Amino acid sequence: MEATRERLAGTIDQLVHRASPKTIARREITSVKGYFVDLRSGQPRTTNILKVAGGVLGAVVLFAAVRRVTRD
Repeated sequence: MEATRERLAGTIDQLVHRASPKTIARREITSVKGYFVDLRSGQPRTTNILKVAGGVLGAVVLFAAVRRVTRD
């Protein structure tokens, strides 16, 4: 009975740790950083950076074009 209680307490502690906002934020930051930087070598992943930069640039151009058309 005592061993089961200890196992359950450990499991609850793990769940609390996983669900804490700091842990979630840290996990998400690592995930995003891993998309742009190879975490093993520390080298930037230029293909992914260029994809995101191109998408942002495309969105800005589209927004500017739509705004220009709606003003005329």
